[in-house]
Amino acid sequence: MPSFWENIRMPDLDRESGANIAEGGDMSAYVSFPVPSAGTSLPSVIVVQEAFGVNQHIQRVADQFAAAGYVAVAPALFHRNERNPNPTLGYTPDDFDAAVNTYMPELTGGGIIQDINGAIDYLQRTYPRTRGQKIGIVGYCMGGRVVYLAASACSGLSAGVVYYGGAILAPYSDGVTPVDGTANISIPLMGNFGETDGNPTPDDVSKIEAALSAAGKSHDFKMYPGAGHGFNCDDRDSYNEAAASDAMARTLSFFDSNLK
Repeated sequence: MPSFWENIRMPDLDRESGANIAEGGDMSAYVSFPVPSAGTSLPSVIVVQEAFGVNQHIQRVADQFAAAGYVAVAPALFHRNERNPNPTLGYTPDDFDAAVNTYMPELTGGGIIQDINGAIDYLQRTYPRTRGQKIGIVGYCMGGRVVYLAASACSGLSAGVVYYGGAILAPYSDGVTPVDGTANISIPLMGNFGETDGNPTPDDVSKIEAALSAAGKSHDFKMYPGAGHGFNCDDRDSYNEAAASDAMARTLSFFDSNLK
């Protein structure tokens, strides 16, 4: 699918604290879009990365959504890292170490909310083919946690899909805990999880479902037997083709119902 890299301008200062939250810089984002013959006004999907950046796998995922008729935007959420604001890691032990010990600890709940709001603003105000159209959000692994948080804190979204989002029950370094915002969720959520996953475990998923049910929030969760963490990623040993295919079909149907 046609694609390009965009620079989404981030605010220089946090209005409440006065802190420089983005070094006055930009947030890179991979944009994949349907061919021009698909039309000039299209719904969009924000594709939230794993812990490994907007790498080749996430770019291919964005391309899948573009092939299905959506403008797909994948923001680089590690953009506040001064040494490498747009890392594209693989899945070697060194890559895992960098993701877990260098990049992920720098994320804050407040910063993520600002980043997703920046992507929403880009789709609503800057990119001409998505103005006035609905926006969905889907996230994988670390990105699934982001989706849950954004569903409760970011306006302008119409549907969200969580793929095996870990640590939804735990706080970010600034104390923001995604599950604590459950009562504020205003969009329908879908969840795709693996039965053998260690984060989130099936027990974690049950707790998240219970919180959503108690708050009366629309959700559709599915647990895939024999599938583990990262089952959607065909670059990882945990790839499960049957689970990935079914989850993608569910996700597209969900987005088609809520965004088109």
